[in-house]
Amino acid sequence: MELEITDQNFEEIVNGNGILMVDFWATWCGPCKNLAPVIEEIANQYSGKVAVGKCDIEESVDLAEKFGIMSIPTVIVFKNGQEVWRNTGTAPKNVYTGQLDNLL
Repeated sequence: MELEITDQNFEEIVNGNGILMVDFWATWCGPCKNLAPVIEEIANQYSGKVAVGKCDIEESVDLAEKFGIMSIPTVIVFKNGQEVWRNTGTAPKNVYTGQLDNLL
């Protein structure tokens, strides 16, 4: 299950998890809706190893601005609180899981 990432809880979540993958999205975004089931599968597959969250850019404007989110979906992977990988747009599941596997 994905975590809900917000302006208020991001720091606590990113610093409380070794590896965190965040999907920056919006309700009106078609490609985001297409990516959602992939993100859910990854959250289930990596449960207990990687924290997976979703951040609605319209509700968390400060976070979107902080990370320079100009296009969505954008997926960012953090390790020990630092950004280590980013992908803008949709990609096949193996692109995301390959990055996570490299970090584990």
